[in-house]
Amino acid sequence: MSKKVAVFGLHAVRALVERHPERIIEVFALRERQDKALQSLLQQTQKMGTRPQFVPKNTLDKKAEGGNHQGVVVIAQEAALLTDNDLPDLVEKSSGSPLFLILDGITDPHNLGACLRTADAAGVTAVIVPKDKSASLNPTVRKVASGAAETVPLVQVTNLARALKQLQDLQVWIMGTAGEAQQSVYSVDLKGPVALVMGAEGDGMRRLTRETCDELIKIPLQGSVSSLNVSVATGVCLFEAVRQRGL
Repeated sequence: MSKKVAVFGLHAVRALVERHPERIIEVFALRERQDKALQSLLQQTQKMGTRPQFVPKNTLDKKAEGGNHQGVVVIAQEAALLTDNDLPDLVEKSSGSPLFLILDGITDPHNLGACLRTADAAGVTAVIVPKDKSASLNPTVRKVASGAAETVPLVQVTNLARALKQLQDLQVWIMGTAGEAQQSVYSVDLKGPVALVMGAEGDGMRRLTRETCDELIKIPLQGSVSSLNVSVATGVCLFEAVRQRGL
């Protein structure tokens, strides 16, 4: 039986309602909030046959575990995580030019949520994370992702290096980001089947991940800082790929 999760915040709940209404079990709304944005969302849930329960703020606070719920919390069946067994199907469905985002050792849920949100905006095929030493989907991730946790396929793999080699066998070019790389992200071809690997802040990619990459690239920095926040760096790299692909 699948696990139940709390999805909260207007954007996250709206994405769930529009894309996966079958997963919704219960809807809780703030009794004191009656604005148009929330009422419109609640009307959608009622049309699906799920009547909202109006409750006081402290009840919502508990269900959202203290997160910024914006007056609405949905209890839903958790979506099944994908595994490396799903990679061939994801590549096949991407019309020949998949764009994967691989997060190696990103443990901060706020960073994972921000990366999912950016991945959704950039039309990423899927986000791949290792099973261990990585943040996983939780209420904080879902809220920061603003609905993207409900729309972007998340692939959780036991052995990241092996998953990279599997992608290489599927003709996907693996590009890892490293500050000391010679090539700039603006000088490489990102139009074909590509997987961009982002490492943890400070430590970067793990050794085996780095050695498995086909190519290393960097974001040229002009100021005094030595690195960018991983979610910011992810946005820079993904939207350079979007620019090149003319999307």
